[in-house]
Amino acid sequence: MVKEKDGPVAFSLNGKWISWAHTVIALAGFIGALIVGCKLHYLKIVKNEHYGYPQEWFPSVSATIGDRYPERSIFQLFIAITSGPRFILVGLWYLLTAKLTAARPGSFAPKFVGVVGLLRTFLCGGWVYITSTDDHDFHDIFMISYLVCTLPWTLGCLALSPPNRQAIKYRKVLASLFFGTLVPLIYYFIQHKVHKVAGAYTKYAFFEWSLIIYDVLFDAVTAIEFEGLQIQVVDTNGLGKGQTTPFVDTVAEKSKHSSSDEKRQVGEILSTRFSAGDLFDAAAEVYTGFVFWSILTSLGVTVWYFPLWHMGISGYEALIMTSVAPYFLGINPFQRFVGNNTHIFHLLSLLGIAAYFVTEPVTRLFGVGAGVFFTCLSYAGSFFASRQDSVRMEAKISGFSLGLLASAVAKFANHTNNPIWPIMNADNGGWNKTGLVLAILAVLRAARNQTAGGGNQKAAMDGQHGSFIFPAFGLAGLLFGLHSMLSDSSTMITWVWDGFPIKGPIAVPHGAYTLLAMGAGFLIGMFKENWASSWSFYGIGCFGTAILYKNPGWLGYYGALVLATYLMALVPSFIKSAAKHPPARTFGTAFLIYNIVVLAHVWVVAYAFVPGGPLLRERTDIVLTLTMLLIGAGVFSANVYSQSVRQRPEAPNRRRFRSYFIYILLTLEVLSGAIAYIRFPTFDYTPYHPEDKVLTAGIWTVHFALDNDMWSSERRMRDVIKELEIDVIGLLESDLQRIIMGNRDMTQFLAEDLGMYADFGPGPNKHTWGAALLSKFPIVNSTHHLLPSPVGELAPAILATLDVYGEMIDVLVFHSGQEEDVEDRRLQSEGIAKLMGDSPRPLILLSYLVSKPLKGNYNTYVSEQSRMKDIDPTDWDRWCEYILYRDIKRIGYARVSRSTITDTEIQVGKFVVGDKEVGTESTNRRVKEREVRPGWRFPDMFKGKGVRGHHYHVFKQPRYFA
Repeated sequence: MVKEKDGPVAFSLNGKWISWAHTVIALAGFIGALIVGCKLHYLKIVKNEHYGYPQEWFPSVSATIGDRYPERSIFQLFIAITSGPRFILVGLWYLLTAKLTAARPGSFAPKFVGVVGLLRTFLCGGWVYITSTDDHDFHDIFMISYLVCTLPWTLGCLALSPPNRQAIKYRKVLASLFFGTLVPLIYYFIQHKVHKVAGAYTKYAFFEWSLIIYDVLFDAVTAIEFEGLQIQVVDTNGLGKGQTTPFVDTVAEKSKHSSSDEKRQVGEILSTRFSAGDLFDAAAEVYTGFVFWSILTSLGVTVWYFPLWHMGISGYEALIMTSVAPYFLGINPFQRFVGNNTHIFHLLSLLGIAAYFVTEPVTRLFGVGAGVFFTCLSYAGSFFASRQDSVRMEAKISGFSLGLLASAVAKFANHTNNPIWPIMNADNGGWNKTGLVLAILAVLRAARNQTAGGGNQKAAMDGQHGSFIFPAFGLAGLLFGLHSMLSDSSTMITWVWDGFPIKGPIAVPHGAYTLLAMGAGFLIGMFKENWASSWSFYGIGCFGTAILYKNPGWLGYYGALVLATYLMALVPSFIKSAAKHPPARTFGTAFLIYNIVVLAHVWVVAYAFVPGGPLLRERTDIVLTLTMLLIGAGVFSANVYSQSVRQRPEAPNRRRFRSYFIYILLTLEVLSGAIAYIRFPTFDYTPYHPEDKVLTAGIWTVHFALDNDMWSSERRMRDVIKELEIDVIGLLESDLQRIIMGNRDMTQFLAEDLGMYADFGPGPNKHTWGAALLSKFPIVNSTHHLLPSPVGELAPAILATLDVYGEMIDVLVFHSGQEEDVEDRRLQSEGIAKLMGDSPRPLILLSYLVSKPLKGNYNTYVSEQSRMKDIDPTDWDRWCEYILYRDIKRIGYARVSRSTITDTEIQVGKFVVGDKEVGTESTNRRVKEREVRPGWRFPDMFKGKGVRGHHYHVFKQPRYFA
């Protein structure tokens, strides 16, 4: 109560009415728009791009509030009125948690939550007043940003809640319902968008409306706390005083008397006072880990460039051994120097990022090799130097683990290319300069907290148990597993991809699931380290690996998620176990064994070009078994270590630092969800000339998306494919999901940017160099094939049925074996001829045949069995690429130079589908371009000198046929 001497009370209002006003007005806006929309435009607002009433019978939120007048105006009016109570609600919550409770002086958390609350309010205005019909991109930006801010707002409100059991209970229930609803929401959205399931959007709409209700009701809980607040207008200022205690302090106090260690840990983490400096320290560790994984994963792809051009061993492969740099730590003075000055070696490792400044491939490769040498040396020395300091060790390990997750998130955002790799630059999507500057700042920041701890080899023996071999083997298996499976979120998805119709996960959005599983593994390793290294969990990890290897589709992917969780959980126990032994032995040997497994991982597909290759031909099962056996050795060592180490009192600031790594983890996971939403495929693609019913088809061998100067080539490929107006293209040498190719997927960028469906040919577990199909037309069905290859490299093929202007057309993408393997190519020609002959539909073959026109196997491909015709039988200057066709009107053919993108030209054919006037019969009579309809012609821009090194060549002009 205000004392009389303070002045008269002009107005008084209980705080709960602010919450009630906010709740009622906000719900009135949504419900009012729904009622009016259903009354006036029901059939229109339930209709989507695939179905209408009666398949879809309940409207989505966006269709209700943003598409039509007057419901749109009603909604915007009520939301405008809601803004007043909303600002007051956020202000009262800040006052309650920062001023009127017994919060610790200088606490940052209430300020942070208050700022997030204000930001959410402004972002809400963004997506309310800029609807999807006004500007779809900005509407989505505001909406995604609003959802991203919902996580810190929700968690912050839970953490700062005063100890009112009823309010806390409601908040927990509503928060759980909100985030739990996201799972079915995403599921039904995918069913609608990807699988085009009738009625799925109606179910999605119910969950979408549920999110709105849960969000509004979560803030309505403030009415319980605000009931004790009185808003009064007086003629002088008064200072409110409260005696309540924040929920987090209550939890921390109770945790002191709790027998549950887990409750105590959670309590201490929740009650941690926020420190911007500590957060920057944690972020520096994570970014340093990000740099380590960025440099390490770039080595394979830069080394790969050289055997790619040499078609065999080049000699530069020896640089993969730069990772065994920890062996130099066997020199005691040097080991002490590294341990006490790891920041110097972290700075030297940035040569691996700065290498992008060099355009000459050999010099750039040596820069990357130097970066790998110094980063492996610095991390081994850092782990060893931190072995006696649990806080520093946990910070280093957390940074190492979350650095891998950050690298995978960065690749997820950048279509599987790491933006600071030395194959990236400003022209192809690189962020090299920014990444390098941030890396320097991160290393310098981390150096502030470095303490002397180099020690010596003799000191390493303190607390050592067992041989160094087991921890070294375990760390080797773990490093290989993390690198080969988790350095990109789409790798294991390509393992289980099985073509159209979609029967399993797709890279976007399901890559976010892989990242979520990695985050779960990180938390298990942090809080349940002993269980993570237990034999029971090892059995679960082995089971997940077997499921991944044996099964396509969702079942295989569930195994992949188990494996992702398991590998991330192992990191703390394996590194701590290894750090108790001399670093030269454990870390040096670990990287040596890791390199051997990497070579085995390459040999399974490169067997035709390497010594001893046939011993590992197509034996991914051996590589996986070896990996899990190595990890088993590490589990044995970790168990011995955990049983022998005496329990020491917990460092008082250890769990304080944990909270910041958890904040970073949550940020990365929310970011991955936002990326998945932004990149979600639209599946509403349009061919270039639908009015003329033209299908332009091409074939191109793209050399693993590395151009002749060792730069990532996706954007250059995109430009020429778009300018040639290619509707359907086969891409060969396209499987990049291996360590030596950087665990990439070129089809993601090309498909998204060009607006095309993508089918990734037999996956990396099928041991081919890859085939891919991009199509502007819907892929109704596709099957993947491995052609007979008793001696040479495996020959992949994709047979797809496309819906082309309402007609079903088959397209076959095929890569034949090498010239040296004559019998392989003969058997493969017979296999492809049978596939083509068995197809009952019109068909186009986009292929790499390794055959001369009119000779040898050519006469098997073009035969009575296959019923196929050559797109231009008079083109005698072919050897590799061919386009064949059947029962479809061919009107044009062109050969386009590759520039410096690859070593193979682009061949393009034009066909007409569904035009009854021209029919389906083709002749070999050539006609002049002026006799051809304008919509049937090839682009003029490639005539003469062309553009950027691309021009019509061989016969200088496109050829047209009657």
